[in-house]
Amino acid sequence: MGRRDEFSGVSEFLAVADHASFRAAAAALSVTPGAISQAIRSLERRIGLPLFQRTTRRVGLTEVGAQLLARVRPAAAEIGEAITGLTGLRGRPAGVLRLSVPRISLDLVLTRILQEFHRTCPGVTVELDINDSVLDLAEHRLDAGIRIGDRVAKDMVAVPLTPPFRWLVVGSPSYFSAHRRPRVPRDLLKHECIRYRFPGSRAEYRWQFVRDGREFSLSPPGKLIVNDHLFMVALARQGVGLAYTTDLVADRELALGELQAVLAAHLPTKAGLFLYFPRRSQTQPKLRAFIDTANRLLRPKSSDK
Repeated sequence: MGRRDEFSGVSEFLAVADHASFRAAAAALSVTPGAISQAIRSLERRIGLPLFQRTTRRVGLTEVGAQLLARVRPAAAEIGEAITGLTGLRGRPAGVLRLSVPRISLDLVLTRILQEFHRTCPGVTVELDINDSVLDLAEHRLDAGIRIGDRVAKDMVAVPLTPPFRWLVVGSPSYFSAHRRPRVPRDLLKHECIRYRFPGSRAEYRWQFVRDGREFSLSPPGKLIVNDHLFMVALARQGVGLAYTTDLVADRELALGELQAVLAAHLPTKAGLFLYFPRRSQTQPKLRAFIDTANRLLRPKSSDK
């Protein structure tokens, strides 16, 4: 047996009560008078009492109908106001924007975006889940996420936030003063490498390289395994071992000489960070405003001609 709709017939009941006419109620709801009569009869059967007194000249409420109207009309008005309030959100960003972001995105893109976003969209609260794991957005009630391009599902809309990453193997000057610099990827097998394990899984990241135009990977040795990319880079800066990271993450340390890159000729360039979300979500004003802010701040401006 199908589940009964407790609201079935309520809008028809209110229309007849307002217009004191089945025909006028039908016109107001853009249905036939027969449909109105059927809905009212069904509602009366569920209640077990008549709601209207019908004559050839007028339609009036019974005592039960008047009691029902007194209870239902305020509730109907409140529901209408709630829906009107929600439709009003279509034109302005408001509510809570929930994002899943990796730690590396905080300094690279998010701090800059959020500063401007809070200035231009004060009606939106941003809730960040800082997590390197790839989460199911729907399951965790998230509006969008930020991830490296090759970790974004194919069915998601993806908006680029950074240029492509040029991957690097980096170590500190103190480390290289004590160890011979690797010249080819296989030399890493003789080094102490800081390994990275994906959060929430047992999978360890294999370092990616290029040889003769073809990619290959290897699992380097090392006595330290972490699941935080930025901490891995910090350890490399202290001379603990070599780390595999990107040019955008390590650019400051490289410029200051705190880290040095090796194996540059053997390392690939791959997709950078992307904001991603289900296609249906991009119509939300709060997310649309966040996308527009990111595009305005991060996309390179075309030169004037």
